[in-house]
Amino acid sequence: MGCQGFRFGLSKTGPSMDHTHVSTVVKGSFGYLDPEYFRRQQLTEKSDVYSFGVVLFEVLCARPALNPTLPKEEVSLAEWALHCQKKGILDQIVDPYLKGKIAPQCFKKFAETAEKCVSDQGIDRPSMGDVLWNLEFALQMQEGAEESGSLGCGMSDEGAPLMVGKKDPNDPSIESSTTTTTTTSISMGDQSVASIDSDGLTPSAVFSQIMNPKGR
Repeated sequence: MGCQGFRFGLSKTGPSMDHTHVSTVVKGSFGYLDPEYFRRQQLTEKSDVYSFGVVLFEVLCARPALNPTLPKEEVSLAEWALHCQKKGILDQIVDPYLKGKIAPQCFKKFAETAEKCVSDQGIDRPSMGDVLWNLEFALQMQEGAEESGSLGCGMSDEGAPLMVGKKDPNDPSIESSTTTTTTTSISMGDQSVASIDSDGLTPSAVFSQIMNPKGR
């Protein structure tokens, strides 16, 4: 993916501390613009969270926010990724470079974080502080899997895909299975995080565009 520039600084606090939004003619990039702006003509700090959520999906799927050459339902990355996440097939549209390299629990946390960021209603989106914490948590889960050397079914080009969204219990393609779990204790700064299930975690490099500033 090439380097891109965005106008995330649009939703700045107004002249008075009582102002939590700006009302202005926006010159932001389509595909990243908060859908609430079209309804209310206002930008808030949660508008930046939405834009960042789109970027997270870009990193995961290695495609632009808008691609008019694709079928109508796939043109908007945010809408298409949300659709796939809710269907439990998000793993099928991720960057092939990442297949088999992401620990399942790390992928799940990353996908859930991006999903929350692009919620239709700003009130349902997390703060940027919460987004950062979740991404750091995902990174530590990845590093924990690498250190433990745990192997499992994760995302791969062959075999069963990792299902992360809501699942249809009537879907015959989803089968129950019994697994043996291993737990890894994770700490983040001064906070203690509960042990996580590391079954199925594969040692690999976490999302390359986050760990490697040169991208892929």
